[in-house]
Amino acid sequence: MDSLQKKDIRALSKKQLRDFFESQGDNTYRGDQVYEWLWKKAAHSFAAMTNISKDTRKMLTDNFVINHIQVDRMQRSTDGTIKNAVRLHDGLIVESVLIPTSSRTTACVSSQVGCSLDCKFCATARLKKMRNLNPDEIYDQVVAIDKQSRLYHGRPLSNIVFMGMGEPLMNYNNLLKAIDKITGIEGLGMSPKRITVSTSGVPKMIRKMADDGVKFKLAVSLHSGIESVRTSIMPFNATFTLTDLRESLIYWYTKTKSRITYEYVVWKGINDTQKDVDALVAFCKFAPSKVNLIEYNPIDDDAFKQASDEAIAMYVTTLEKRGITVTVRRSRGKDIDAACGQLANKS
Repeated sequence: MDSLQKKDIRALSKKQLRDFFESQGDNTYRGDQVYEWLWKKAAHSFAAMTNISKDTRKMLTDNFVINHIQVDRMQRSTDGTIKNAVRLHDGLIVESVLIPTSSRTTACVSSQVGCSLDCKFCATARLKKMRNLNPDEIYDQVVAIDKQSRLYHGRPLSNIVFMGMGEPLMNYNNLLKAIDKITGIEGLGMSPKRITVSTSGVPKMIRKMADDGVKFKLAVSLHSGIESVRTSIMPFNATFTLTDLRESLIYWYTKTKSRITYEYVVWKGINDTQKDVDALVAFCKFAPSKVNLIEYNPIDDDAFKQASDEAIAMYVTTLEKRGITVTVRRSRGKDIDAACGQLANKS
């Protein structure tokens, strides 16, 4: 059978694997063994499955493929950040990032090739959306970064943020399947509390997450609490309005009791006035939240410039006075275009 006609074996559930082996006249427990190799041991070939007979491995090779990712290029920043150009089985490339600090290592993972949204300050938005990533392609990024964390920083991966290329909630089903594998005992066994899904704000899907009872954390790329300002920098806001977003986040907190994180960049001449801060405070007050003020990372667009230190200080002072937790995040990996908003698949 031609490899292009073969099914990716990781699309099968454990039950389907067991049923396949039964149909071949083999013991169903072989399905359990193969499933463990595919997920817990993250095998990239049938040849690696050493506790399975050569005849069985050949039978698997004749019927299936494992469309695993390949790290096509790895770049290391002076601050220890690692950016990977990840080649998919069809030749398309996404980027993922390992971000180290003194206390943790975080994987920034992509969910789509390109992006269907149109945030003007984001390099990924300049790429057309080519396709969603499959659950195994999302999972593979985490496995690869965990190996890099152990190799270069001497400790396993501690956190995951879905802040790479793409809008995670526009690939919701595959995202959840990947997270199930990442957190499951038959996969990586990572706590969902160490996973953050960052969205530009898709109200219908935020409500669905709440209804589905997800256990991971939610971050929202907000950048303005003023409708007209947000629409000017994130044009899709004309469809997914701040009013709709606020109502979906109220619903999220009511259902989950999970605090919301707002990711927020301050730009010179765009959202750096007291009026902008007051609008952010008002948006934060309807549900428990915290704000991450993120340093802007240029993408060769003169319309966006990092705000002054005075403007950042004004945000911090005002938010703290109003009882809102705020953190100023300094970007890492800027020298290799690995910082927030810079992932553009230049390779």
